Amino acid sequence: MTFTEMTPRRQEQMMAFDRLLTIMDELREQCPWDRKQTLDSLRHLTIEETYELSDAILENDLPEIRKELGDIQLHLVFYAKIASETGQFDMADVLNGICDKLIRRHPHIYGDANGSRVVAETEEQVKANWEQLKLKEGNKSVLGGVPGSLPALVKAMRIQEKARGAGFDWDEKEQVWQKVEEEMQEFKAEFNADTQAVIDQQRAEGEFGDLLFSLVNYARFIDINPETALERTNKKFIKRFQYIEQQARARGKSLSDMTLAEMDVYWNEAKKEA
Repeated sequence: MTFTEMTPRRQEQMMAFDRLLTIMDELREQCPWDRKQTLDSLRHLTIEETYELSDAILENDLPEIRKELGDIQLHLVFYAKIASETGQFDMADVLNGICDKLIRRHPHIYGDANGSRVVAETEEQVKANWEQLKLKEGNKSVLGGVPGSLPALVKAMRIQEKARGAGFDWDEKEQVWQKVEEEMQEFKAEFNADTQAVIDQQRAEGEFGDLLFSLVNYARFIDINPETALERTNKKFIKRFQYIEQQARARGKSLSDMTLAEMDVYWNEAKKEA
């Protein structure tokens, strides 16, 4: 499809992307800060922008999502620009690469290497095909695609999803809940919560990790994203705790001046406010 054959809106999209590429070229040539940046120097900034996008999504703040998407898009263009200066790759290589991979990984839409359409009528079939294709492309393990630097909770979820794609999973959620209860008992067996007895910290930590992993597994079976659930609880706690702080300041007090019972009164008020 040529540019003139595109819909007016698609033309606007293409022109907007070209505008960003042009601005990136100009900044790289003329701005001291932009000239100084490297792949490494941008890395932590990109991570920060990704978390800001995540926050905006959790808040369902569409104007903020739009802004954060722009920031991340800038970073993607920036990385490609830096790589193009040493002849490694440019934005066309990046985009064509992902397009080729999407076509290759969706043989149920585009056909396989032999031109045959692969059957995948459910989400689970698509995931299973995806993992098999990745192994054919050179991945030595189904779990090889899980980034080592992922936060532990997200990593646990991705590990379990990939194992399921390879057919290694429980059949029923009741089985998963039994595993949760089993891990809870094993964790409790490491210490008696009613006493001050010294516990084996390493063993208790291991059992606690097993318990968390099983809870993540159960969350997946009932379609709850554990990362999202925990972050929403974090935000809820922050909001309620800050309410206590506000009420304390309004009465000329600091939290250190208040008893736990006093703070509990404001905590319960905060729960009603929500």
